[in-house]
Amino acid sequence: MPDHIKNQLQKEIAALEHELAHELPAEIKKAVALGDLSENAEYHMAKQRQEFVNARLGQLKRRMAELSLVNLANIPRDKAGFGSTIVVYDSSKDEEIEYRLVTSEESDVAKGLISTTSPIGRGLVGKRVGDVATIVTPNGKRELEILKLSTIHDEAGASNSADGTESTAGAGQ
Repeated sequence: MPDHIKNQLQKEIAALEHELAHELPAEIKKAVALGDLSENAEYHMAKQRQEFVNARLGQLKRRMAELSLVNLANIPRDKAGFGSTIVVYDSSKDEEIEYRLVTSEESDVAKGLISTTSPIGRGLVGKRVGDVATIVTPNGKRELEILKLSTIHDEAGASNSADGTESTAGAGQ
């Protein structure tokens, strides 16, 4: 998992845990002191917020667990997958577009960062140079021909060789 995504999720988890352990109990205690709970809006709002925070914490912790299971060794070296940069020809727009397949937390369509779970991302995963991916989007079908592909492994090797520290560990596997 990219460190910045891990840090972002950990910060949100810490903030929600603090709210759940310190701020919400104080709000609930203050609301209870106001009297009749059946007509106490402050109490009901604090309890609703507590339920929301608990649910969001559960989601974030599950997402952290999912992302920690990503094994780079399982990402293909010759096909599009997480971390790949792909140049495609979009016949419907008659243009070349560059995408990078990222986690949903990193996605930013304007910057060409496409989640592997988005319709375009799912359509590109597993494709090789020369393949055509037919993507069904809300705006209709798009055909994207893969022109260039650089996997996460290619990019890791390029950055290692750029600083002269290319590793040969795992070669031949």
